[in-house]
Amino acid sequence: MRVSLPPQLVAHAREFAEGRRTPAEPRDAATVILMRASADGPSVYLLRRQTSMAFAGGMCVFPGGGVDPRDFDSSVAWAGRPPGLWAAQLGTSEEMARALVCAAVRETFEESGVLLAGPSGSEVVADTTGDDWEADRRALEGKELAFTSFLERRGLVLRTDLLGVWSAWCTPEFEPRRFRTWFFVAALPPGQRTRDVSSESSSVTWLPAGAACDAVDAGELGMMPPTYLTCLEVAQHASPDAVLAEAEGRVVEMFTPAVEGEGADATMSVPERLWPLVATREAAGG
Repeated sequence: MRVSLPPQLVAHAREFAEGRRTPAEPRDAATVILMRASADGPSVYLLRRQTSMAFAGGMCVFPGGGVDPRDFDSSVAWAGRPPGLWAAQLGTSEEMARALVCAAVRETFEESGVLLAGPSGSEVVADTTGDDWEADRRALEGKELAFTSFLERRGLVLRTDLLGVWSAWCTPEFEPRRFRTWFFVAALPPGQRTRDVSSESSSVTWLPAGAACDAVDAGELGMMPPTYLTCLEVAQHASPDAVLAEAEGRVVEMFTPAVEGEGADATMSVPERLWPLVATREAAGG
C-alpha cells in the first residue's frame, strides 16, 4: 500500500531533509492494538477519528493518545515485568517505560472501556460497563482524575503482563503535529466488552486485521501507514495468543518515515523488516 506522493509534498519534505525547515518537536504517545479471536485470525478494535480532529481526522486508528505528566507517577500498583525490562524492550529510560505502559492502559480504558487491571496480579476486572465506571472513565478522559488515583481508589493493580511490545513510529518530520508513538498489543480480557465511548471517534468497529487492510486497499477505510502496516503484520498470525507470543521478546527502535525516490516514484519509506510483507501485498494487487 505504498502510494505515490504529490510533488508539492515531496518538495515540502525535501526542505526539512535539507535543513531549510525545522521539524516540530514530537509528543510521546502510546497506542494499543486490542485483539480478539475470529475465524479469520486476530480481529482488531478500530476507532474512526472525528473528521474535525487536527491530526489524522477521519482515519481509523487503535486506542491511544499522548503521555500525561501524571503517567510518570511511580506509586502505581504494578504487576508483571519490572519497568527496567520494559525499558530494554521499548528503548527508553525506566521512567519513560513506566509512563508509556500507564498511558497505554489508561488510553485503552478511556477510548474503549477496556481496563487491563485487576484486584491482584492474577485477576482482571470482569465488567466495566456500570455507571460508576463510566463516571471514572469520563473523569480520566477529562483529566479531572489521575490514573494512579483511580486504580488506588478501586484497589486495582496495573496488569502490565497483559501487554506486549510491538513497534515504535514517529510522525514524519514534515508534519506540523508529530508524535513518537510506541505500539503495544493486548487481547480483550474475558468478560469485558468494548464500548463506543471516546469523544474523539465518530464510530468504532472490530475487523479481522487482514480484512481491515483489504478495506483500506478498496478505498472503504482510511488509515495512516503505521496503522495499515501494523494490521498487515498482525494478520500474519493465527490468533491473538500468537501475536502476544511474537511480542514477548521484541525490542523496538523508533522509526521515522521519510520520502524516498524521485518524481512519480516518490513514496514513504517503511521499516526494513516489513519490506517482504509490503512486496507480497503489492504483488497481489493490494
